[in-house]
Amino acid sequence: MDAIKDSFLSISGEGRGLFRDKASKFIAVALPVSSEEEVKARLEELRKEYHDANHHCYAYRLGLDNHTYRTNDDGEPSGSAGKPIYGQILSMELSDVLVVVIRYFGGTKLGIPGLIHAYRTAAREALEQTSIFEKIVRVQFTVTFDYPAMNEIMRILKEEGVKIVHQNSLEKCEIEFQIRRSHASKIQARMSRLRNVILTIA
Repeated sequence: MDAIKDSFLSISGEGRGLFRDKASKFIAVALPVSSEEEVKARLEELRKEYHDANHHCYAYRLGLDNHTYRTNDDGEPSGSAGKPIYGQILSMELSDVLVVVIRYFGGTKLGIPGLIHAYRTAAREALEQTSIFEKIVRVQFTVTFDYPAMNEIMRILKEEGVKIVHQNSLEKCEIEFQIRRSHASKIQARMSRLRNVILTIA
């Protein structure tokens, strides 16, 4: 049985790169992102910051499973910008990342091989300037139980190394917690053996 994958590599902060060729300037910005809404917001910020640039080409990849991704050539010849940028994200096995390469045209055409090299090199440099870390995918649960079960519940949570998000101890005790996705089935099995304990995915 295959182990459940619950982590991937991402970047923890911004990285920048610069590549020049025949008076054209390629400024690359690598950013951590976690949603398509965030991608749109960061693109908008960069378009405003570099409003006088000729092209704002980009690629992004999100999530762990069936990764959400997109590439955009922003007016450059098809496949000459977004794809080479995305290729660098793939080669470094990253996700939850956006790389934008801003081009200022210098007056001399580079040809498609030249463009591919420029966008790929700038993107790589930006990614190499970031800090890469392992991002853990967690599942959030809510466990509801009567107060007498508190000690047993807390013991299980401690043994399973969960991260408690919120808890209250009113008539019914309730604890919200997060656990690595690969450990979720184990804690579900342990909780299911307890009487009058309800575990739900939050």
